[in-house]
Amino acid sequence: MKETKEELRQRIGEEAYQVTQNAATERAFTGKYDEFFEDGIYVDVVSGEPLFSSKDKYNSGCGWPAFTQPINNRMVTNHEDNSFGMHRVEVRSRQAQSHLGHVFNDGPQDRGGLRYCINSAALQFIPVAELDEKGYGEYKKLFD
Repeated sequence: MKETKEELRQRIGEEAYQVTQNAATERAFTGKYDEFFEDGIYVDVVSGEPLFSSKDKYNSGCGWPAFTQPINNRMVTNHEDNSFGMHRVEVRSRQAQSHLGHVFNDGPQDRGGLRYCINSAALQFIPVAELDEKGYGEYKKLFD
């Protein structure tokens, strides 16, 4: 049975709900993963689908977690976003269609030139030591 909006809100919390379901943005420099650099993967807080690896995370100084690429390009979808008088590319998770953040072309050139600027509230971190236990064992190879 599909989770109701209220059940989802209760499970993930109000901020995560507003970010993932209503494309809200957490305030810059307030997210728990902005300056967090432990080894592991980041999954969609709604669906648990694997999205980003700490190996691709870097400190961009933008105030949100920044990644050079997703774990797999098929795990995210890009959508044109012209809100607030700006042209941006919104990033959503493929399965849950959770709003994650935006992707920009100002990332490290030696790593592909992209900056996935992602809301911490849209993510859940799974440490390397817990990948097997939480069902993400196939991603351990990223850290060998």
